[in-house]
Amino acid sequence: MVNLRASTFWCLYVGCGALLTVSADAQHVRFEALQTTTGVVSTAASGNTTAAPPSPTASWPGYVGAVVAIILFGSNFVPVKKFETGDGMFFQWVLCAAIWIAGLVTNCITNFPTFYPLAMLGGFLWATGNICVVPIIKTIGLGLGMLIWGSFNLLSGWASGRFGWFGLHPEVPNKPTMNYIAIAFAMLRGLSFMLVKNQVNAEPTRKLSDVIYYTKVVNPEEEDRSSEEEDVVGRSWVDGMSPLRRRIIGCGLSVFSGTLYGLSFTPVIYIKDNYPGASKTDVHYVFAHFCGIFATSTLYFAIYCAFKKNKPEVFPSAILPGLISGGMWAIADIGWFAANQYLSEAVSFPIITTGPGIIASLWGIFVFKEVRGVRNFIIMAVAYCFTITGAVLAGFSKSLSF
Repeated sequence: MVNLRASTFWCLYVGCGALLTVSADAQHVRFEALQTTTGVVSTAASGNTTAAPPSPTASWPGYVGAVVAIILFGSNFVPVKKFETGDGMFFQWVLCAAIWIAGLVTNCITNFPTFYPLAMLGGFLWATGNICVVPIIKTIGLGLGMLIWGSFNLLSGWASGRFGWFGLHPEVPNKPTMNYIAIAFAMLRGLSFMLVKNQVNAEPTRKLSDVIYYTKVVNPEEEDRSSEEEDVVGRSWVDGMSPLRRRIIGCGLSVFSGTLYGLSFTPVIYIKDNYPGASKTDVHYVFAHFCGIFATSTLYFAIYCAFKKNKPEVFPSAILPGLISGGMWAIADIGWFAANQYLSEAVSFPIITTGPGIIASLWGIFVFKEVRGVRNFIIMAVAYCFTITGAVLAGFSKSLSF
């Protein structure tokens, strides 16, 4: 009953986020259509036709997308936190399946725009980084892990857009100095959070019967090894590590994931900047991006199944939470696409890569009890100040237009 109520809550949560994102974008599309219709002014007396003065692009849809992205990115792993996910490979595949479905729906809503295979490369980068998420959560926790990979996500994504790496056109904010200060505050926030000593709750021991193995052949010899196998399955791969080793591995994986996350939008922006006739609407590339995510995840899962000799760990209890988590992530990423379009990467990255860390850390404090002690709370309060200040400065580094 509790799981049913929780699932219902998360479904409603995802639905509200989808409604907010789609409605904001739809209203702006209608606004642009009106501008297109009335963009030419005819003078009946003289017979001349003159173009109406250009109006600045409204930036408010970008801020709406950023808010949606912050809330859902900071919460999308919460539904699966209390469920066993094993080594994370099956969970990632389920999550990416939900992402692909959301991309298909988006493709239908946007009237099937041109599909650019290069946009799938961004999905490949993201899916490769996402493989590390479950090990990160198991080693250093949800809050700290997200804060670290968010910092490196910020650096790689902001720098590639701001300075025009990999063939992109540089995106210079209206107020560059304010933008640089925002980046500095964002990085100080990341360093502050790394000083927090978190306490990751031990994973519950599971029985061998809780794990489904495909094509498992019943063998009498297995009965002699049943108790030994239960002990092996019941122990997580991180249980034998020292706290220092866990922290090193978790932080290293977070850096790797964050760098790939930050570069995942680069192929889409490259297409917009360099392909003649390519759409300037970022949401038109969502389906190709999500196809790259699902294809890469399926490839990694197939390799994993072969490595495990066709005996992958499959946890039925993680399927529904994984689908909900994937839906939340997809809506958040669509919001990020909108923020990139209306605000530019140089502005959207400092906001969206830092904001989810606050949401995730609040979940870690009040729900999962990963952070305790007055010292840690003081450090996190300082980090929150850095985060909010950096996000506000990044937002004001672009001239506001509504």
